[in-house]
Amino acid sequence: MRKKKLDNSVIIKRLWAILKPYRGRAFLSLLAMGLTASTQPLLAKGLQLLTDYGFKQKVAFPMWWIPAALVSLFVLRGIGTFATAYYNNWVLSRVTNDLRAQVFDRVLRLPVARFHEESTGKIINTVVGDVRQVVDMIQSVFVAFVRDALVVIGLVGSLLWLNWKLTLVALVVVPLTAVIVRSTSRRLRHLNRENQRVTAEMTQVVEEAARGHQVIRVFSGERYESRRFFARSEALRGFSQRMTVAFAATTPVTQVATSVSLSVVVVLALQADLTAGQFYQFVTLMLMLLTPLKALAEVNGPMQRGIAAAETVFELTDTPPEQDPGTRMLSRAQGHMRFEHVKFRYPNANALALDDVSLDVKPGQTVALVGMSGGGKSTFVNLVTRFYEPESGRILLDGVPYQDIKMASLRAQLALVSQNVVLFDDTLRANIAYGVEHVDEARLAAAVHAAHLDDVVARLPDGVDTMIGENGMRLSGGQRQRVAIARAIYKDAPILILDEATSALDNESERAVQAALDTLMAGRTTFVIAHRLSTIEGADLIVVMEHGRIVEQGTHDELLARGGMYANLYRLQFSALAEAT
Repeated sequence: MRKKKLDNSVIIKRLWAILKPYRGRAFLSLLAMGLTASTQPLLAKGLQLLTDYGFKQKVAFPMWWIPAALVSLFVLRGIGTFATAYYNNWVLSRVTNDLRAQVFDRVLRLPVARFHEESTGKIINTVVGDVRQVVDMIQSVFVAFVRDALVVIGLVGSLLWLNWKLTLVALVVVPLTAVIVRSTSRRLRHLNRENQRVTAEMTQVVEEAARGHQVIRVFSGERYESRRFFARSEALRGFSQRMTVAFAATTPVTQVATSVSLSVVVVLALQADLTAGQFYQFVTLMLMLLTPLKALAEVNGPMQRGIAAAETVFELTDTPPEQDPGTRMLSRAQGHMRFEHVKFRYPNANALALDDVSLDVKPGQTVALVGMSGGGKSTFVNLVTRFYEPESGRILLDGVPYQDIKMASLRAQLALVSQNVVLFDDTLRANIAYGVEHVDEARLAAAVHAAHLDDVVARLPDGVDTMIGENGMRLSGGQRQRVAIARAIYKDAPILILDEATSALDNESERAVQAALDTLMAGRTTFVIAHRLSTIEGADLIVVMEHGRIVEQGTHDELLARGGMYANLYRLQFSALAEAT
């Protein structure tokens, strides 16, 4: 369930908290903007003095004062502009890093269920795109709003000093602009939320197209993917057009109102008791006022985009991380696992995925989980790894309830090899010794040898220091699976989870790796999910699961003699194999 939308005031307070550590440099940027803003009224004043006292037969001041004053004025303006850009970038680049780090840190600690509920594209878009829009908003507000507000204050102050009656007539445009901006804000906010949603969907389409390029080509899915992408792209174009209409409509209305105000002021100024220089100064100040007023009106667009993006970012960072109530730290576990009347159902599901499961696994036992798809095998493993918590019942490791064990301490006892191998775009060394800061070379070499990767390493240009590409794309399927096995061997955990760990290997490699796994499993508690029953005949305990319940358990010979579900699965599998040969 998504959280309630945040109020603007709450978002602004949270953004200020992120900016607060850098308020010193932000203040220097503010001073620099003030310096830049002060040069505009000074320029208008200089034009007034030049008109009133410079265009005479006898100039009232030395001629060299004119270029000196003009150059000095623009030197000051240049210093202010440069300092503003430098300090703004210094602050905002750090704010970007801090905000992205907060979001990514929360992504790493989200409950597993969140990744099942939300698309990868949306998460990527939040970390990269939405954070960028939030920072762009800060920049727009801080630079455009503050700088232009200072300019407006300086110019209006000068106008009031020069002729307050004419200034009040000129400023009639300000409340009109405020009304226009307020009327468009709500629509822009809604459009930006929808724009974010579709952008996340488009990111997901691109991510899936890049990841599934082989399937797309083999199954001729190019036109289908193009239609998916075009639909999202066309939706984004529509949102962009509607936002432009809502946003751009403010500019001509404001400009027309300003031109009417300016016309009235010029007529009144001609009738007022002003010198020619003062008249030029007043008109110049008014014309100078148009640009910052227009910029202040236009800041509403990026502000609404940023507010909508900030809602998404803070919604993610506010998501409670994976719960870790445990306090016990374990040394190396013996591996005694016990399930006591465990029940579990996935979020938003009606049926139980595990229903009153009880199982006692002795240290060093190899337990094979078998059964038809949907029987609960993967759910069993998800609870062993503590990706999910039981709805009722409890799980114990060496007599200690899971809830009492610190999460990091528990997972230090586990190693996982899945049929869905996950490798990182890094070196082979980093993938095998994943999560380790200082690699033990002897241990690494032993893991490579045990997983029968010696020949693979020998053929790689840089050995174990070779980059293997995204998800190990420079390796074959069997090699990728052996890398995953080497990773588990390197970790040397007391509890192993093997989910079809040899499914992608050819017969020769399977025999070699199975021998390595047999050596590795010795003395360790091992849970094996296997569909090929021939690979688990030697298991100490075979657990047959159906509809989330344990329907049979025993050794291979005991279950065959019983003639139940396992015996039927075994006969069906081997009769199919015999027909195939």
